[in-house]
Amino acid sequence: MASTPTDQLFKLIKTLTKAEKRSFKLYVNRIGGSETAKFIQLFDVLDKQREYDEEAIFRKIPTLKRSQLSNLKRHLLSQLLTSLRLIHISKYIDIEIREQIDYARILYGKGLYLQALKILDRVKKTAREAHQDHLHLEIVEFEKLIESRHITRSIENRAEELTEEAQRRGEIIYRTGLLSGLALKMYGLYIKIGHIRDEASARQVDAFFKQNVPPIPLDDMTFFEKVYWNQAHMWYNYILQNFPMYFRYATKWVELFDQFPDMRTKDPDLYMRGLHHLLGSLFYLGDYERFCKAYEQLDGFIQEQEAGFNINSRIQAFLYRNTARINKHFMEGTFTDGLKVVPEVEKGLEAFRMHLDSHRVLVFYYKIACLYFGSGDNDNAIDYLNRIIHYKAGSLGEDIQCYARILHLIAHYELGHYNLLEYLVKSVYRFLVKMQELNAVQKEILRFLRRELYSHPERLREAFKDLRDKLEQISTQPYERRSYLYLDISSWLEAKISGRTVEEVVRKKFKQRQMEARLSA
Repeated sequence: MASTPTDQLFKLIKTLTKAEKRSFKLYVNRIGGSETAKFIQLFDVLDKQREYDEEAIFRKIPTLKRSQLSNLKRHLLSQLLTSLRLIHISKYIDIEIREQIDYARILYGKGLYLQALKILDRVKKTAREAHQDHLHLEIVEFEKLIESRHITRSIENRAEELTEEAQRRGEIIYRTGLLSGLALKMYGLYIKIGHIRDEASARQVDAFFKQNVPPIPLDDMTFFEKVYWNQAHMWYNYILQNFPMYFRYATKWVELFDQFPDMRTKDPDLYMRGLHHLLGSLFYLGDYERFCKAYEQLDGFIQEQEAGFNINSRIQAFLYRNTARINKHFMEGTFTDGLKVVPEVEKGLEAFRMHLDSHRVLVFYYKIACLYFGSGDNDNAIDYLNRIIHYKAGSLGEDIQCYARILHLIAHYELGHYNLLEYLVKSVYRFLVKMQELNAVQKEILRFLRRELYSHPERLREAFKDLRDKLEQISTQPYERRSYLYLDISSWLEAKISGRTVEEVVRKKFKQRQMEARLSA
């Protein structure tokens, strides 16, 4: 559903920092005017509201007529945006460049052609260094307009130079559009199908990618062309569960910022997102040492730059940092210690609730549920899984919905809720069939729960071993590995067979891998 002007205004006010509110008040005091007092009153009322309440506005501002409110809100929104533009002009290179283009436009309108060209020439260098290709082309086209309409005698062969520069920049923009479009298509494909499930879907993804990838020489690409090239290949390999290649392209994405270090501060969100995918690839590969180094890189960058982050960057920093923190606990098997992260995550989810899409929230709920399950707290695990299961949003987060239900069954099994499980197993089976998600791993788990609910303890131990052996055999099949991306079922089975906790099992595996890594170093 599209946002109404009221939604836009209210949400905008809720994102303002104290400094931005103070600057806005100073700005409106300077401009004055008869309407200033009223829209400042409206601003103060909305600023104090937790949820938008139109009736409260009229109670707080009794002189305000209902017929005036719509226009007053539009005026307030306009003035807020103008104020914010003035505040943030030095933080956003594209706004700064546009301001200089506007100045040149004003000078041109005054007949001061050479002065306009001087500004354009200076800001064009800024646009080039910041890889702002669209603005670069706009500047060149403006220069061409001035040169074609007036005899400036600025530089000999100026027309030829500008024409060639415009053509080159136009080609770069066209190619960047192709590559960004491909990256978006591959991301959309992942949202639609998730990871591949069989050979047929693998062939379809491969054919789709090869049909859409443009034949552009890598050496001839600009910064953003390379970013989108790596993004597209990264998503392609992620869908195919080719995690070594996923890691390769995520690494190339991050390394681009080593070649162009200024871009880290000019586009921090893009840099953090690259590190997020690098961390994700290392998590799936189980490469703990490099994961820790990448996490330190992300965390260090956030600490260094956080003071200058806008709200969008703060949201990305919150998402990426806490995802990595939880994944680190998963790798180490420190589930109980990882629960210390939960209050901070919950606080962040509440603080950014107006900005986060539901899928992001569901992913955190699932990760938190896994922390509780790994620590042996099945009651709290079920509470978080219920938040996912009872979420109503069509097909949003299908993978999370499916595996939340499987973990939900296992948590109830751990608590001995056998009567409830008889119903739940059937319900989950119907859900997975409906979603066309039922795979071999899930079938075996459901079959085990349905068959062994009331088994004698001696029989149960053998049943767990049988299930482990079957799943180990299934896990060798390449298209069944996706189940293990969401659920560490093997550690749970080993815990049941050995009489240890899941946390003890995962912790032992981690220490063993660390010892092997040190011996092989």
